[in-house]
Parts: sequence; structure tokens; C-alpha cells
Amino acid sequence: MTPSALKALLRSAIAAQLDHVALWHLEEPAADIPARDGDGLVELVLRQHLKNFLLWHVEDRARRKDVDDSVITACKREIDGLNQQRNDLMEQVDAWLVGAVSAFEAQRDIPEDRRRYNTETLGAALDRLSILSLKIFHMREQTERDDVDPSHLERCREKLGVLRAQHDDLSRSVLEVVDEYAGGLKSPKVYFQCKMYNDPALNPELYAAKPVAG
Repeated sequence: MTPSALKALLRSAIAAQLDHVALWHLEEPAADIPARDGDGLVELVLRQHLKNFLLWHVEDRARRKDVDDSVITACKREIDGLNQQRNDLMEQVDAWLVGAVSAFEAQRDIPEDRRRYNTETLGAALDRLSILSLKIFHMREQTERDDVDPSHLERCREKLGVLRAQHDDLSRSVLEVVDEYAGGLKSPKVYFQCKMYNDPALNPELYAAKPVAG
């Protein structure tokens, strides 16, 4: 894997996020994208992106005031599960990237005590781009409504411009990080989230819970 090849893959992954937001709104996706032999970075990014897509809509549903509390409880449990899967997949994206970048010539001879890291991993940046692509899609929908006043449309157009600028800035920064890897200035790393709330061995509300009588 060369730096230019990795940058091309990242561009494809970022474009796929934007494309699939629109595609999944036309045709509702399955709850998962099965892994296949030969899947690479773009496929991993899309599997992670799907979790954000599903989360977005469950979180919208969880904010309804006209449904029974049992619906909100079910949403909360679904959100917890999707968040866990989203973070697991983010770590898989980072692990893939660490493997790819380790082949860069400039990475091979850096002493371990001299390696430098970014405060955010590329996997985390791709997760942010995933969420930005969802915001862009839904904010653009707001600019196309015909049941609101002009001031609402104008505010949404301004926000859409801000979101697009943020997406452009972050996309460029992701590619610039690859240049830093290629120059031996930084190295990638997987930062494991070690989520505790879903683990019955780590969440005291779960492991200390006692059965309710009756």
C-alpha cells in the first residue's frame, strides 16, 4: 500500500458515505452489511457508516412525545447496541489503517519512543465525516420544504453551507494526515474504547442488580 493508494481509498470511502446516505433513504437498508472475503477499507467504512445511519433515525424516534414509554425504552436499548457496534467498527477501521500505514517506508525505522500520534485517529475522523454526511443530507431536506416560512429556509441554507465547509475541511485534513504518515512525522494507532456500560461484568448497575421479587 502506497500513500497515494491509501489517499485514493479514503477519497472513495468519504464519497461512498455521502452516496449511501441518499441511497439508504431511497431504499431502507438491512440492519447489517455482511463481511466478505476481500473486503477492504471502503467496505469497513460503510459498515460503520450504516450504524450511524440507523442511530440517527432511532435517536429521532426516541425524542417523540406522542408514544408510550415502552417505545422510548426500546429505542434506548437499540441505541446502546448500535453505539457499541459503531465503536467496534471504528476500531476495526483503525486496525486496517494501522496495517496499511505500517507498510510505508518512512514508518519502518521510527524508534518506538519517538513515534508521535494525533489526538484523533483516522477512524474517528471518518466517523465524524459519516455523521456530517447525515447532517448534510437532512439539512438539505430542510432547505427544500414548502411548509415553512422563508426565514426557516434561509437559516437552513446557511447551516448547510457551514456543514459542507466542515466536511470539506475534515476531508482535506484526513488526507493531510496520510502525508504525515508518509513523511514519518506521525504514526497511526488503535485507541480501544473499552466501553463499560454494556458489559455486565463492568457496569455496577448490571452486576450488582438483584432480581425483582414477584
